[in-house]
Amino acid sequence: MARYTGAVCRLCRREGEKLFLKGDRCYTGKCAVGKRAYPPGQHGQGRTKASEHGTQLREKQKVKRYYGLLESQFRGYFEMAKKRKGQSGENLLSILESRLDNTAYRLGFGSSRAEARQLVRHGHFLVDGKKVNIPSFLVKPGMIISIKDKSRQSEKIKGNLEAGASRNAPRWLEYDRSNHVAKVVALPTKADIDLPIAEHLIVELYSK
Repeated sequence: MARYTGAVCRLCRREGEKLFLKGDRCYTGKCAVGKRAYPPGQHGQGRTKASEHGTQLREKQKVKRYYGLLESQFRGYFEMAKKRKGQSGENLLSILESRLDNTAYRLGFGSSRAEARQLVRHGHFLVDGKKVNIPSFLVKPGMIISIKDKSRQSEKIKGNLEAGASRNAPRWLEYDRSNHVAKVVALPTKADIDLPIAEHLIVELYSK
């Protein structure tokens, strides 16, 4: 499957805010957004005000990049969100947050969503006691997420757990930090996302 392989800091600069794509580096003075707060490229500092369509497009691109998704995946989630009860925009954000790779990242199992996605693909996590290696797997209330016993010896995972020891799990996850086991206690909401998102702009864009 095609996926962006360039410098991820360029993506944050293009959207004009931190998308937390490089883990701990995003919280330091090395963050590219803090050092060069303008879009990349030859004409980055001379861009004019975006049109209504451009603003809607940028919001969609920002959320896509935040979760590391392709256009076809993102559009599929939007169609899924429209079929659920409630507001489509909020349903979309709830679905995106429910992905297993994002859940692993929120629990501190991976230093970034990209790393968490790779760890899921390598089969390091269990859902209700069964190995799941599909990053797009959607967790639901009542499910138990844990790290495989053998995987707990991985230096990468141990390092991530130590680095994220002070990170609080979102309120939709009940996390037993001593055993590295989490239970999904509710569906995530917009309030659980640490990025300002105007989801109505995405709905307007796809509704045209």
